[in-house]
Amino acid sequence: MSKKRQALDSVQRIFQDGRFADALAKRVAYRSVSGPDAKDEDLLPYYREILEPDLTEMGFRCSYLDNPVAGGSAFLLAERIESPDFLTVLTYGHGDVVPGYEDQWEAGLSPWSLTLQDGAWYGRGVADNKGQHLTNLTALREVIAARDGRLGFNLKALFELGEERSSPGLRQVCKAHAQALAADLFIASDGPRVSKDQPTLFLGSRGSAVFELSCTPRAGGLHSGNWGGIMKNPGVVLASAIASMVDGRGRILVQDLLPPPIPAPVRDALARLKVDSESLGRQIDEDWGEPGFSAAQRLLGWNSLEVLTLHAGNHAKPVNAIPPAAHAHMQLRFVVGTNWTAIEDIVRRHLDEAGYPDVQVRLVRGSPATRLDPASPWVSWAKEAVKDVMGEEPAVVPNLGGTVPNDVFSDILGLPTVWIPHSYPGCKQHAANEHLPLTIVEQGLAMMVSVFWELGEAPALEARTRHRARAAA
Repeated sequence: MSKKRQALDSVQRIFQDGRFADALAKRVAYRSVSGPDAKDEDLLPYYREILEPDLTEMGFRCSYLDNPVAGGSAFLLAERIESPDFLTVLTYGHGDVVPGYEDQWEAGLSPWSLTLQDGAWYGRGVADNKGQHLTNLTALREVIAARDGRLGFNLKALFELGEERSSPGLRQVCKAHAQALAADLFIASDGPRVSKDQPTLFLGSRGSAVFELSCTPRAGGLHSGNWGGIMKNPGVVLASAIASMVDGRGRILVQDLLPPPIPAPVRDALARLKVDSESLGRQIDEDWGEPGFSAAQRLLGWNSLEVLTLHAGNHAKPVNAIPPAAHAHMQLRFVVGTNWTAIEDIVRRHLDEAGYPDVQVRLVRGSPATRLDPASPWVSWAKEAVKDVMGEEPAVVPNLGGTVPNDVFSDILGLPTVWIPHSYPGCKQHAANEHLPLTIVEQGLAMMVSVFWELGEAPALEARTRHRARAAA
């Protein structure tokens, strides 16, 4: 029996005999809730009592990186360096979770207790992200054991406790500690697969820009009978302004908010994906978004403009008054190539040209889009590593539809990024009844054993050489 086979058999036993479930239950019990009122006394025990003991036992040297942002939690850096000449990999995970919403869970379920029901584990963090990084660390431990204490590559792991509050300080820390975090490749697990049954690689994420639109023509409301028809209604103005930007079928009407044409390698990758109502587990609107595009292209290869909030007057108690103001929050989800940093100027220019000079625009927050070229040698290498244990190649998603802090690793640290998610779109990771199907965990353990094993073999070094050659060309 090969040593790789030994590692695969070992993680299978850990999964079957309950040891993985026990470890996951222990992690779920930590109420490491992250938000505006997050406290280190609730968060840091996850480092000290969970991650550090596990990582130290596997031969990592752990240290803390101070967070320069007020109120932000420290980062945990774990390093396992075998040789300066070896391939070096950086991985990542987060130990914080969203609030439990205890009163919204189904009877018999709790966010802070692991429960097995209908072939899935339920509990806060099982999918986002405690179950995912536990899967990777469990696989890693067995690879180290099967290789007699050595990996054949160097590994650095960065953990945070602020991802659910937009990762305060992560970008600053990575800039300040770029040398300590230097690597050849980034591999981590977060976000969903393309579908429950399809092992997946994704290579980046769409960016996000949230901006506020407001129309405030006067300080107070006006009686709609005495003033209706002769005084501007800010609700009507704002609704019309939004309709000039995105139509009733979800098509973006502002040319400068659109990306360039979908590149051929991305188009080819999207054509191989099954993205439909069946794969997503929810009926999708076939007539929504950019006309003529497939669902995969609309979700993963193009931009979307969404209304997040829309407010005028008193919805709970409407009165016969023209409201004094109207406000909306809009979100542009965008792919690589979109000029998102100029969004205030773009929207301002459009509103002026469309006849809405009294609608104000303000960028609230934003994060870049990222995407590793699907033709990268690292993508081919990762596909083979997964195929070796799954029997078929994984789906390759050029970028996640949502947003993870991938720009930190791809742009600031300059790394090729490959994500191997162990979740699926229906996992309810930010809602009540968060869950993780056992089949995904079982497959994830096998895939990560293969990935960590193959990182210590010659083809990984060849992929690094080819990647460097492409980058230099």
